[in-house]
Amino acid sequence: MEGIIAKPIAILGAGSWGTALALYLARRGQTVRLWSIEASEVAAMLAEHANHRYLPNIDFPDTIQPTANLADAVKGIDTILIAVPSVGFRNTLAMMKPLITPDARLICASKGLDDETGHLFNDVVAETLGNDRLFAVLSGPSFAREVAMGLPTAVVLASDNLYFAKELAQYFNTPIFRAYASNDVKGVEVGGVLKNVIAIATGMTDGMDYGANARCALITQGLEEITRLGVALGAKAETFVGLAGMGDLILTCTDNQSRNRRMGLALGKGQNVAEAEKEIGQVVEGKRNAELVALLASKYHIEMPICSMVWQVLQGQISATEGMKRLLATSIV
Repeated sequence: MEGIIAKPIAILGAGSWGTALALYLARRGQTVRLWSIEASEVAAMLAEHANHRYLPNIDFPDTIQPTANLADAVKGIDTILIAVPSVGFRNTLAMMKPLITPDARLICASKGLDDETGHLFNDVVAETLGNDRLFAVLSGPSFAREVAMGLPTAVVLASDNLYFAKELAQYFNTPIFRAYASNDVKGVEVGGVLKNVIAIATGMTDGMDYGANARCALITQGLEEITRLGVALGAKAETFVGLAGMGDLILTCTDNQSRNRRMGLALGKGQNVAEAEKEIGQVVEGKRNAELVALLASKYHIEMPICSMVWQVLQGQISATEGMKRLLATSIV
């Protein structure tokens, strides 16, 4: 699998992350079928040879083939990368199930939990497509725009089949994009989910000008919460001190390219959730998943005060100011 795959690769989801990965692979000469459920978005990409909605001023190579027809996107494809928002993950699997071959391999670049069940996406794939399909998850500290611009990035590719993970890592690896193989699928997924919720909280502290000390304390305690829940779900603790845990958490909590951090900043400055979402203009995964994380914490009897506070603020039960005061007084020390 080293080098370019002879057949096209399908990327499902033409948001900023799916498009960035399409750009990265296409520049290496890989033919990429880039699918979006929104026909108007595909029409714009075909007309403009770019995705100006999500990654403006970055032209497409000729090897990117946008399409709104899912059957065309996955026809004869061996490798499918899914980068849709978490709310659409299960539905995307259901739509493509009758269209793909039994040996088609899946890479999940979406980060989140299933809206229906609260399950991790590897479990959703098993429920929908069966347990015997080769599946990997791609995660780590990777802002889409920087990948699209060709800036150095490092990620993790995890699969229960370590040989498959190593093959994929070899395929993705270049001097500017390093992929490291792992067999801890649950750990890599949990890190990608929870860092978004912690980033909302971190944004709140900075929106309220609480300073660098408070930010650092919150990130540290946030990593502890992520690790506790991850281990309870069957993940390896060491995963969370690597790229898919600490690395992704630091990135998302400290840079304003993060939509989740920007949500927290807006809340910390006194805006309500609707105002913050309108200003950001894209899906904020931490908002979608905060409730599901809180339910998981309750189910496994794990104390997760940061995630609980974020959910209470998002629900309008308490203000960001009151939530942060309670948190700093009792938990972040």
